[in-house]
Amino acid sequence: MFSPKRDTMHLHNKAAFKLFFLSCVLLAGIVFASAQSQPGQAQQNQNVQPTPLPSDIDPADPALPVWMRPATPPPTPKTGNVPSTANVPSKPDTNVPANQPQGRVGQVVKGDRGYVMRTQVENVFLPVVVMDDRRHLVMNLQQNNFTVYEKGEPQTIINCTREDVPVSIGIVVDNSGSMREKRQKVTTAVMNLIKASNPADEVFVVNFNDESYLDQDFTNNLNLMHEALDRLDSRGGTALYDAVIASSDHLAKAAKKEKKVLLVITDGEDNESRDSLEQAIRAVQDENGPMIYTIGLLGNEGKQHRAKRALEALSFQTGGVAFFPKNLDEVDSISQQVAHDIRNQYTIVYRPNTPPSPGEFRQVKVEAHASGYRDLTVRTKNGYFAGEQRAGAKNK
Repeated sequence: MFSPKRDTMHLHNKAAFKLFFLSCVLLAGIVFASAQSQPGQAQQNQNVQPTPLPSDIDPADPALPVWMRPATPPPTPKTGNVPSTANVPSKPDTNVPANQPQGRVGQVVKGDRGYVMRTQVENVFLPVVVMDDRRHLVMNLQQNNFTVYEKGEPQTIINCTREDVPVSIGIVVDNSGSMREKRQKVTTAVMNLIKASNPADEVFVVNFNDESYLDQDFTNNLNLMHEALDRLDSRGGTALYDAVIASSDHLAKAAKKEKKVLLVITDGEDNESRDSLEQAIRAVQDENGPMIYTIGLLGNEGKQHRAKRALEALSFQTGGVAFFPKNLDEVDSISQQVAHDIRNQYTIVYRPNTPPSPGEFRQVKVEAHASGYRDLTVRTKNGYFAGEQRAGAKNK
């Protein structure tokens, strides 16, 4: 899994697709004409408000996945009745990347990251961090203080708790040649993070250069973790995106905890991956994907802008945080901050009002309001691809 073969998908029969498309257009025209003669009640269009991107990320950047770009609001009807669209076949979801596998619920489908099982989404679990206007964690909110939106529409929250629950954590550390002089302090910081975390957490360690190596599978044994972090190769390039994808897949297939986290530490931009930044972000946005914290040991070099943008994008999309310390001495305090952040989160559970189609991307936004607080900032995942679970046994 940590030296994955690249799979390709077969395109659907073009003739069959054209026939299906023409049929849909014809049926849509018939229904529209019928609606014009018997107009129904007007329906209000809901504008989905895109979540703002970090300042360093350009919305027009071609490396940004299409589902991350600000949506264009639909035009507002001028006057008169709006024809009913209840029976018009829906258009294909243009927010879903074209190379993603399609399939019915319960079907195992081969995609660009192996096999996935299509499942019906019932409940969505959101790890949520809330901060006040002074950037202090807010820990005294109740369920009625939160509102969850999917595609701009409020959803019904089933449960909201704030508990220090055990977490499945993947530690993903750059082991390329440029990290040789930095690894000792990085290892110390990571071990301090683990010691400050919940004792029941399970942790695995991945070291990567131009390949990714699972040097320690899930464990809570500190000695085994330290031994894995001390395995220094410090050679080769930086295949960051491949390491993130492989680690995310391992979390999905083998983690025993509901809550999942990746901590990624690197000192440079990706220069060896088979996969792209877009594919790496897509890999971590599954229904129960991990929250990602990144630490970029990038210094002040202007050429590292691309690396910074990639780490920010990975963290931003999943509700995590990207850190860029000025020097190695700051890494230890950052690791303590990450441990504190993980242990002080809310877990919101809700069921989508409208069940999503398997593989459909659902944009998510959470707001919090409470008396005594002027402005509350909520951090959580930006969205998820519905109903995909890794079929591990078929991907070996």
